[in-house]
Amino acid sequence: MNPTIDLILSHRSIRQFSAEPIAPEQLDAILAAAQSAASSSFLQVTSIIRVTEPQARTRLVELAGNQPYVAQAAEFLVFCADYYRHTQIVPDARTGYAEQLLIGAIDGALMAQNALLAAQSLGLGGVYIGGIRNHPVEVSELLGLPHQVIPLFGLCLGHPAQQPEQKPRLPKALVVHQDRYQQTLDRDLLAQYDEQILAYYQARSSNNKQQTWSSQIRAILGKESRPFMLGFLQSRGFNLK
Repeated sequence: MNPTIDLILSHRSIRQFSAEPIAPEQLDAILAAAQSAASSSFLQVTSIIRVTEPQARTRLVELAGNQPYVAQAAEFLVFCADYYRHTQIVPDARTGYAEQLLIGAIDGALMAQNALLAAQSLGLGGVYIGGIRNHPVEVSELLGLPHQVIPLFGLCLGHPAQQPEQKPRLPKALVVHQDRYQQTLDRDLLAQYDEQILAYYQARSSNNKQQTWSSQIRAILGKESRPFMLGFLQSRGFNLK
């Protein structure tokens, strides 16, 4: 339709990178694009930690579930929700609200998506790393995050050394609702999508598996999901009320 939409629709997660660095002017443009994202109430509650020390990268590989591309990527950025900066400006600021946690997570995600799209427009690629939330205390200590700053996710960026197949998304009819939420799930359409995902996993060039989307969701939602997270958030001054 146009180059911007074509770029968005071509998204693939890149997990293999060449050794070529990202030029400083490219990184500056990527970060400027990130900062240009919308910000709720203009609070600007996101900080980005650019991790360049090899030892820190190696440690983050371990903390994020042994994902080697955290160390191999040309750049690794950690997006954080940050109210520490605000409390330096307003020492008696009223923080700790669940809504403020939502704002921090949403603003951070908007900034990161801008960053990745900017990178892709420059011929680069990347992948988000939610695995840093496996060990949020250790990640916070490693990155020197003060109270009221929490790591949300990481972003690997670099020159792609792979061209993976594109993973099919849910049919629009299962995602977009007209006027009111349609509570009756179209199971025939879901079954068609499950077959599509099964065929995708069987045919892709790496990490083949025998799995539908429904079975994948059943496995993920059938187990605990970082049950320590609430305690961590509260220990950092988030989600207290």
